[in-house]
Amino acid sequence: MRVLPPLAAFGLAAVAVLGLAGCTSTVDLDPAEAANDPQCAEITSNLPDTLSGQPRRWTDAQATGAWGEPTRVLLTCGVEPPGPTTLRCQSVAGVDWIVDDSDAPRFRITTFGRTPAVEIYLDTTADEDGNGASSRDVLDALSPIVSVLPVDGECLDRAEATPAP
Repeated sequence: MRVLPPLAAFGLAAVAVLGLAGCTSTVDLDPAEAANDPQCAEITSNLPDTLSGQPRRWTDAQATGAWGEPTRVLLTCGVEPPGPTTLRCQSVAGVDWIVDDSDAPRFRITTFGRTPAVEIYLDTTADEDGNGASSRDVLDALSPIVSVLPVDGECLDRAEATPAP
């Protein structure tokens, strides 16, 4: 059996690592202010391997998730809970979500009445193969996971809301 000299073995290992690094699909994200909240750890440890047909990708920030290549869905736990808003609110599986569609077909969807809050960036644009993320699929899959967050408010119907002075 032939043994490589230590320097040659190190060189081969370095080439192998560099080769793998070039194939990485890690998504570069920033953690939210409250990313270290233990509730966020529970959320991210239960995220699905696929979401709306999109494979999960590694991220480099605590309490985050990403799916699709190119990325179609980004999740960040620990964002500042939103205050009252006139944006549309949608309840899915007992979780209220505020939907910002100002950049449609890309959406920012944030939990309402949950602390810490979870924010999702969703790109529903279909690629050349017809692959995009479905907001219904995404919210159906993530709402049961997010439902463990403590409830401290809920969306109100406009008729129930207190009018502004």
